[in-house]
Amino acid sequence: QVQLVESGGGSVQAGGSLRLSCAASGTATDNNMSMAWFRQAPGKEREGVAAINRYQSTTYANFVKGRFTISKDNAKNTVHLEMNSLKPEDTATYYCAAQSTTILSLLRESYRDWGQGTQVTVSS
Repeated sequence: QVQLVESGGGSVQAGGSLRLSCAASGTATDNNMSMAWFRQAPGKEREGVAAINRYQSTTYANFVKGRFTISKDNAKNTVHLEMNSLKPEDTATYYCAAQSTTILSLLRESYRDWGQGTQVTVSS
């Protein structure tokens, strides 16, 4: 099993920026891990935001393209999400996820391991 710990959430005004980080640890970590960020707003389904694999290939949800950037440090098994031009609708709990494959996915069922989440609040 992989343990995932997120950090970097907080409150920001619309148009501002935040950077989320997620550190992976545990005996199941491997160099082929793909990692992703999901988010869940109150009363809504958890949705994929961005994913990245060990080759630095990425995929993004349409609603964050051009605003968010995902990056991964393979040596440290960490993933970051740089969020710019934040909107009130970006308010949610953001979760880090990992899977032992290089296939990129924004589907919740693709991921085996999950972090506890970090809150992001964007005020208008």
